[in-house]
Amino acid sequence: MYKLKKALYGLKQAPRAWNRRIDSFLSQIGFKKCTSEHGVYVRCLQDSKSKTLIVCLYVDDLLITDSNEEAIVVFKGQMMNEFEMSDLGLLSYFLGMEFRMTQYGTTMHQSKYTQDLLKKFNMQQSNPIGTPAEVGLVLEKETDEELVDPTHYKKIVGYLRYLCNTRRDLNFSVELISRFMQEPRQSHLLAAKRIMRYVQGTTNFRILFPKGEVDIGLKLIGYSDSDWCGDKIDRKSTTGYIFFYGGALVSWSSTKEPVVALSSCEAEYIAASEATCQAVWLDALMKELQLEKSCKVKLLVDNKSAIDLARHPTSHGRSKHI
Repeated sequence: MYKLKKALYGLKQAPRAWNRRIDSFLSQIGFKKCTSEHGVYVRCLQDSKSKTLIVCLYVDDLLITDSNEEAIVVFKGQMMNEFEMSDLGLLSYFLGMEFRMTQYGTTMHQSKYTQDLLKKFNMQQSNPIGTPAEVGLVLEKETDEELVDPTHYKKIVGYLRYLCNTRRDLNFSVELISRFMQEPRQSHLLAAKRIMRYVQGTTNFRILFPKGEVDIGLKLIGYSDSDWCGDKIDRKSTTGYIFFYGGALVSWSSTKEPVVALSSCEAEYIAASEATCQAVWLDALMKELQLEKSCKVKLLVDNKSAIDLARHPTSHGRSKHI
């Protein structure tokens, strides 16, 4: 992957005007805008050594990837002839995320962002801890505990939420403390600080996108799960899913379900439904990117009743309330 950046002094335009201009130019040179992800452009040339050239656009930053380096050089020349651009070389830093090429593949992490987070909240000297949250942690809104500064609390949660872009192990615990933004209490702040103590000891954690995984194959596999009535206040469950493509982690989520499930079967079925929506989107995106996929998307659910409900349409009549 290579990175290009527009020189802001060269084009004094509003972001929307810049996006329209570059969108028009990419269309002229044969790129097609993905309907699943509007910031991604794909060019397919059947009579060339480079069959697929992918460009990711975020405001004035462009990421370029292709198996043929000559095609990348040609494209960069076309862009620089049309716009004032800076070639930043191989991808190493993008939107607070760091990338490194290794013999095992490409790693993605936020080590610098993590250090800045700990320094901002004076947690760089804190004692590391092994887990981001206590097992079975229950946080309540209506307590007699002392209120804490909501602005300070929101800043902590905001920083931690952006860190979840590369840290799936933080997703559940950060989602949990995000429920108490309006009137944070002392226990909520302690839970947030515990997450930062965990981050302090895991600053080198990163996501690996392995290369040459021939044995694993290019399969999209998803897992979904749910804790029935995990929130003891409103009795709503927390839904989670995670997807791997060719052995690489590509998507994950942890959110509270919008409705109250009356059984563990319903809770797991709703979780599977959320994961299916994400699987459909990932499948559509991969088709637009011309990525090979050897089989259908596999979604694994660990609840037999939910699996039976999904497999047998005759049961749907008794589940309209879900």
